[in-house]
Amino acid sequence: METEPLTPRRRGRPRGSIKDTKPAPVKSLDRAIDVLERVGAGGTSLSQLAADLDESPATLYRVLLTLEARQLVEFEEDGQIWHVGPGAFRLGSTFLRRTNLVDRARPILRRLMETTGETANLGVERDGRVLFLNQVETHAHIRAFFPPGTVSAMHASGIGKALLAAFEAARRDRILDAYPLERFTPRSLTERAALLEDLERCAARGYAVDDQERNEGMRCLAAAVHDAQGEAVAGVSVSGPVARLADTDLPRLTEAVRDAARQLTTAIGGVAPKG
Repeated sequence: METEPLTPRRRGRPRGSIKDTKPAPVKSLDRAIDVLERVGAGGTSLSQLAADLDESPATLYRVLLTLEARQLVEFEEDGQIWHVGPGAFRLGSTFLRRTNLVDRARPILRRLMETTGETANLGVERDGRVLFLNQVETHAHIRAFFPPGTVSAMHASGIGKALLAAFEAARRDRILDAYPLERFTPRSLTERAALLEDLERCAARGYAVDDQERNEGMRCLAAAVHDAQGEAVAGVSVSGPVARLADTDLPRLTEAVRDAARQLTTAIGGVAPKG
């Protein structure tokens, strides 16, 4: 008696079975994510959380207890403050494990920090913003601090401008169309024409400069990292006070940043653009 070979049952509904219409969000889940994002931005009390999210303390307390049961948040008894928990770190770590970019970058960032004496950073573009993935801090007392998970505006970031300068025009324009050019300091580039001129200079010299455009008194030098197709997928930078990233030191510092970007490009099997 012949039988047909058994085929494994697929779990879950295939994506093709879901209609193209956008489903309504799950309100309770949306609220929980709002809570997690607010707690993740810095410890907060229940009363402050309720004020920030315009929700009742009783409702948010139930959300916090649910998140606490999954170790996504934790409670500090002394100050009555809620903080992000180890479960959130484990979830975030899975994002970093999707690529070897962070692992490959770590020793390169450390050498860059040791060579320049300044904080070294790794960032990528996510949803039109710079998402910082890793950082090796300088030992100096005054330093820049961008912990993993920090996001920043592309137009006022060294890494952001290095990536915008390397992106194809269509991708760059989509990002600039989606976000206003916010003014953070008097040096922020809030006119599109001025920003595009600056990006042309970035592309020509192979590095970008955030010259007190996000934070007064702080400079950032950045260069793009490229993948096997030659596309910009990340940026590396050094950042610190203007007094230490002085004009006279820029040639040495920018060459160190460009060299680090080339090293990381090679480490991930990428191809640097010619020129």
